[in-house]
Amino acid sequence: MSTEPPESAVASPAQPPSAPSRRTFIETTSAVGGVIATGGLVAGPSLLGADQAAAAEAPPSSRVSLTVNGRRHTVTVDNRTSLLDLLREQLGLTGSKKGCNAGACGACTVLVDDRRVNACLTLAVRLDGAEVTTVEGLAEGDTLHPLQQAFIDQDAFQCGYCTPGQIVSGVGCVQEGHTGSADEIREWMSGNICRCGCYVKIVRAVQQAAGRK
Repeated sequence: MSTEPPESAVASPAQPPSAPSRRTFIETTSAVGGVIATGGLVAGPSLLGADQAAAAEAPPSSRVSLTVNGRRHTVTVDNRTSLLDLLREQLGLTGSKKGCNAGACGACTVLVDDRRVNACLTLAVRLDGAEVTTVEGLAEGDTLHPLQQAFIDQDAFQCGYCTPGQIVSGVGCVQEGHTGSADEIREWMSGNICRCGCYVKIVRAVQQAAGRK
């Protein structure tokens, strides 16, 4: 008679544990690191307190009333909101472009109380009661502003991205009386960069608009 145990009774050799996957390793170490960083506790609203959590989630905001292109707007804005972001994101006026967002290119130029400003550097919260003019507010109905028409006549644009800021800045330049010569126009329009290099035609357009005025 066979003395060998049945096949089912023979223990199979122990299999070595499989190595953890890269994903499992990263998830585990991240979780452990988070616990250590918080002193063994996961911080949340229940630990910080409801008032502190609410304060952390809600940045300070203010109510501002200003007139844009002849229309009065009263809005609540985060105190860090730029005039450019207010115009583009809350009022839907996307003519003013966001170029460098650092005041160096002039693509966002608008008029505030008839003065040229870089909208990306101007806090909206500081403009309560101000009058703002963007490129959308220059035309009268279907009649273009003289400088808008001059840009078309002189072919003073190529890609067109800087054009709204160039036109608004040019309007300010004409209103300020800085159009005595081509050199003077270049000097007072120097804050507006045209990466396509249409400066000669831009100066001609400003001269044309100044002559019509």
